[in-house]
Amino acid sequence: MSTSAKPVDDCVIRPVRAEEWAAARELRLTALRDPVADLAYLETYEKAVARPDSFWQERTVRVAEDADGARQFIAEVKDGKWVGNVVVLIEEAGSTDWAGFPVERRQGHLVGVYVAPGYRGSGLTKALFDAAVEWAWGRGAERVRLIVHPENARALGFYRKAGFVESGVTMPLADKPGERELEMVVGRP
Repeated sequence: MSTSAKPVDDCVIRPVRAEEWAAARELRLTALRDPVADLAYLETYEKAVARPDSFWQERTVRVAEDADGARQFIAEVKDGKWVGNVVVLIEEAGSTDWAGFPVERRQGHLVGVYVAPGYRGSGLTKALFDAAVEWAWGRGAERVRLIVHPENARALGFYRKAGFVESGVTMPLADKPGERELEMVVGRP
């Protein structure tokens, strides 16, 4: 653990609740202001901050109630502040993913990963990933994947350390012609 990282035992990892949409919105906006947000997220801060409250309310209900095969996990410190997040989506075999590629097997897909700077290197990201991946296994996922920009060195390093490996599949970025992101996967234990 880095000397500036806060201990992970100060945090509780749990699913978000439907009524917590305002906190979910604030954490997302914080993540979108991160220095590598342009590499890590498909959405911009400007687009997200302009969305109406109804968008955030509906989004939070979906990931809180597992309405669409999705679950959001947050890391909450003892004073109630949220300092981390990951969302896991279940993608069904025979469907197509967000990029239009066929989904060959039931899988989890981790998105929206964020941990506040003071908690990076503390084990918090691993704790969030453990909760999300365990949830995906419990929903019958055969593997869990994520997509990462090859220039996001911090994320790549963590994902490799967490046991994810490059699958050989790359995904084009719709708004950045010529750029591609890497798919990384982990199989069932």
